[in-house]
Amino acid sequence: MPELEPGVSERVVVVTRPRAQADGLAEALRALGRTAEVLPLLEIAPVDDPAPLRAALAALHEYALAVFVSPNAVDGAFAHLEAWPPAVPLAVVGEGSRAALARHGVAAPAHTIHSPLDPAHADSEHLLQSLDLALFAGRRVLIVRGDGGRELLADALRAAGATVEAVAAYRRATPVLTDELGARLRALLAQPNDWIITSSEALRGLAGLVAALGPPQFQAQYQERFERQRLVVPHARIAETAHALGLRQVTLTGSGDARILAALQSQ
Repeated sequence: MPELEPGVSERVVVVTRPRAQADGLAEALRALGRTAEVLPLLEIAPVDDPAPLRAALAALHEYALAVFVSPNAVDGAFAHLEAWPPAVPLAVVGEGSRAALARHGVAAPAHTIHSPLDPAHADSEHLLQSLDLALFAGRRVLIVRGDGGRELLADALRAAGATVEAVAAYRRATPVLTDELGARLRALLAQPNDWIITSSEALRGLAGLVAALGPPQFQAQYQERFERQRLVVPHARIAETAHALGLRQVTLTGSGDARILAALQSQ
């Protein structure tokens, strides 16, 4: 007989965000009657040398725009900042970053915050479409991000004539496969569950952890179980990463917790 798929009430919702952004979503899921487990797939820490970030924040009045690429970038910056000058416009890639700014007292109408015109498409490409790039020719733009990251946004602004400075507000790493983490992963892979994945980097890290579970004679079994998991993702780029890794049950929701929760409720 074919193996029966577990019903919605039997599936665990695995929240893989960094710990600081995971607990609120997990509580919202539990309020909907779902079993939620927090399993951070990215570890977030302050940068080793905050001097470049502090220098940029001390000169905010010199920038025509400041772009935050993630909630962690917002929190990392405000660890060194008391208040945002209202005269300096901001831009965010997704609704999570807008919510993070609000937690720090930065919100419309007191502040100008640019974002993708369609909140369902939270990425650099759609943020660029919402900006009049000609306004930044010959002016300074600040991008606050994690260590590394995509260069598309900076390259497009530079091509429009802006002077772009990118500074890191945090560093990230995938977790080390400990005995405890290995046991949790094996238990979660035992049946298809719902995984909320909000980062391509985190998803690739998860794939690497699964590949390292071992022993070798069970690796094909773990990979097969991994490919049977159900993914809920906010961005098309993450969905593309999932498909490249062999995952086929992928629900694309658009940006924001409300859309993620609605997608899980509609299953």
